[in-house]
Amino acid sequence: MTHPRTTAHTIAPGPFHGPAPELVWYTSYGSNMFLERLGHYIRGGPLPGTARVYPGCRDRRLPVESVAVELPGVVYFATESPVWGGGRAFYDPDADGLVYARAHLVSAGQFADIAAQEMYREPTGDLDLAEVLAEGRAALGGGRYETLVCPGQVKGVPLLTFTAPWALDDVPWTLPSAPYLRHLASGLLEAGAWDLGAVAAYVASRPGAAGYWSARAVAALIGG
Repeated sequence: MTHPRTTAHTIAPGPFHGPAPELVWYTSYGSNMFLERLGHYIRGGPLPGTARVYPGCRDRRLPVESVAVELPGVVYFATESPVWGGGRAFYDPDADGLVYARAHLVSAGQFADIAAQEMYREPTGDLDLAEVLAEGRAALGGGRYETLVCPGQVKGVPLLTFTAPWALDDVPWTLPSAPYLRHLASGLLEAGAWDLGAVAAYVASRPGAAGYWSARAVAALIGG
């Protein structure tokens, strides 16, 4: 796809050097791009329209700042979400492409707690981020969101996200549901770096959604 002009932040690639940071950019490429959705991970409680109840983070303050970013790689949909039905978003940083994402400035402890909840676990403590900050990647385990990735930095603060250990073409792609895509598209539009047309075209072109969801249908999900 052709990528339009954007006001997204440019990342500085490469490892992060220095003492363990107190703040990190939790970089979401899925439903947590939408601040309302992320709030359930941070503050805890039930997610409307689903059976999921989140324990929340130990620190329940919302992000200090949220910015739009563009990352190298590809976002695709795979596996089956028990919360949304349909495919979940995953990030392959080695694939050839460009990812629209949103980075939330949170504490390192909040990032650990969000990662735990993505694996349906209770938050229990902080993560050792030394390896991912120095090497750009670290495996916490073999689970679907247990591979940490540091794509670079914004404003001297490391970007951190998590994804699956497999690559884009290693698993079957799965059609995502309308409620899930609504959250993705709403988060991207809320970020303010891309207009409705760019957001809808991007979401509709992701592997798993492409060929089933049109840009017009995605735009209609968020009232466009």
